[in-house]
Amino acid sequence: MTARLADIAAQAGVSEATVSRVLNGKPGVAASTRQSVLAALDVLGYERPVRLRRRSAGLVGLITPELENPIFPAFAQVIGQALTRQGYTPVLATQTPGGSTEDELTEMLVERGVAGIIFVSGLHADTSADMQRYERLRAQGVPFVLVNGFSSKVRAPFVSPDDRAAMRLAVTHLAELGHRRIGLALGPRRYVPVQRKIEGFLAGMRDQLGVDADDAQELIEHSLFTLEGGQAAASALLERGCTAVVCASDMMALGAVRAVRRAGLEVPRDVSVVGFDDSPLIAFTDPPLTTVRQPVRPMGQAAVRALLEEIGGTPAPHSEFVFLPELVVRGSTGAAAVTHQAESRQDPPRD
Repeated sequence: MTARLADIAAQAGVSEATVSRVLNGKPGVAASTRQSVLAALDVLGYERPVRLRRRSAGLVGLITPELENPIFPAFAQVIGQALTRQGYTPVLATQTPGGSTEDELTEMLVERGVAGIIFVSGLHADTSADMQRYERLRAQGVPFVLVNGFSSKVRAPFVSPDDRAAMRLAVTHLAELGHRRIGLALGPRRYVPVQRKIEGFLAGMRDQLGVDADDAQELIEHSLFTLEGGQAAASALLERGCTAVVCASDMMALGAVRAVRRAGLEVPRDVSVVGFDDSPLIAFTDPPLTTVRQPVRPMGQAAVRALLEEIGGTPAPHSEFVFLPELVVRGSTGAAAVTHQAESRQDPPRD
């Protein structure tokens, strides 16, 4: 055994005492050092101790629904950087249409011995999904954290933006610009963030404009979280006389801008558009998009901290950490058209 320890120590570039601590599961060894020792075991052909086979200390899985929407690469970058700084290696697993499902990706990551998993906008956000999948994952001893979406049925830390506050910010901004008929374009109703955005929108319409819930419901259009989905939803809302459209994602907002132009109108002269996320490069669209910024960096860092606490044996509270969004005003919102008309009838201002 002494010779084997010496071989492993030499291969890993550490002391025999450090090798012994790793093999016996003792604390006080840096994650990167522990990973070097485990890698040395593999290189030299030694079997890892049973307790070390299932989860390599250095791997953490990150599952996202897609990468076409730039908000998901943004989350992946922040989470990946935070994990790397702590000595972990992120393993990105992305769902694709007709490809691997979240359950299949989860199984793949578990088989590869990840120390934990972070889910971004996963099935935990879908109220129609079976939440037992997460309890089964917990029973396997794999820590996890869930971003964007909440379920009281899952015992885990959740990290979310305040979707209700986001919609109240958007409605307040548009109401102050003179808009009275404000539409809301978002994804399928079964998703928790969608339900929360509706609640915030209804509250904003009531508090800012005195519109009751029944009337405001007629200004809500469900579609897909895509550019095409935003275009379809906005087209329907324009037919209902909306002079402004709030969208549940920046991608949908870009579709709404297209819908306005195809109707022979202009943004923001005729119709104002507000997005949600403040995705990378969204400030450089034509016109630059007014949006509600999702606090990606603090959310991603909080998710990593919560997961590492779980991995370290001091579980984070099984509750929801909610982060406040921020309204970023750019060129896609302006005074309502009726306001423009009223101003044109007034005498020109004196110097």
